[in-house]
Amino acid sequence: MKNSLCILLLAVLIASSPAFAQKTVKVAAAANLQYVLDLLKPEFEKQTGIKLQTTFGASGKLSAQIAEGAPFDVFVSADMTYPEELYAKGFTVGHPKVYAIGILVMWTSKPGFDFGTGLDVLKIPDIHKIAVANPLTAPYGRAAIEAMKYYQVFDYLGNKLVYGENVSQTTHFVETRAAEVGFIAKSLLYLPEMAGKGSWVAVDVSAYAPLNQGLVVLKYGKDNNNTASQQFYNFLFSKTAQDVFSKFGYNLPTPEARDEANKRATKTARRPTK
Repeated sequence: MKNSLCILLLAVLIASSPAFAQKTVKVAAAANLQYVLDLLKPEFEKQTGIKLQTTFGASGKLSAQIAEGAPFDVFVSADMTYPEELYAKGFTVGHPKVYAIGILVMWTSKPGFDFGTGLDVLKIPDIHKIAVANPLTAPYGRAAIEAMKYYQVFDYLGNKLVYGENVSQTTHFVETRAAEVGFIAKSLLYLPEMAGKGSWVAVDVSAYAPLNQGLVVLKYGKDNNNTASQQFYNFLFSKTAQDVFSKFGYNLPTPEARDEANKRATKTARRPTK
């Protein structure tokens, strides 16, 4: 009886020890990635036995939280700028790399909406509110403003613009018809609740700076769970993950384009201070 009790206590101690506990990767991810990461999560956990914990938000806000000490292992941004800034300040293990290229679309939940005139449609009197993610913290919002200026409609819109905290909230504004039309990530059109709703048109990629989305392992991840963090980092560049990105709303950079973007990030970011 005593031996059985000792064995039971030993088993409990082993199971509760850090070495035995299931590893978890805490990921700070841009709001546009919600559907894709929800799809990839079960496959990653199945392949590795590592639990994935995701927090979604505007890339700028997540970056600020990381700089203030938020305990994230990996940062999956909607652009390269915020990861580059974290790299320059010494918060990352290495410089960021491009994993996918985002696609900006103009979307409405209203049936029968005509996008035939492109962005000029935003100037018509029937359009009272246009939803855009906050350009100060959300790369898709910044791209939307760039596109409106490129097509010379921005100065005509005045108080029509309403700003969401991130691209997901912007989508909600249009879905609930708090705004007639909005600029969102193409990837969000694949959310189950978006199926069959309204209509959309992709914004010409020449109208805004490429949404090169960057990925980086954070110093917190290295210090606390480096192997697991690196496994998730590698997974997002695997054929499995890249095929999902391609299928659900993203473009994939050619190897040459990816190398060029990565080199540019290395050159433009200041080396982290030790």
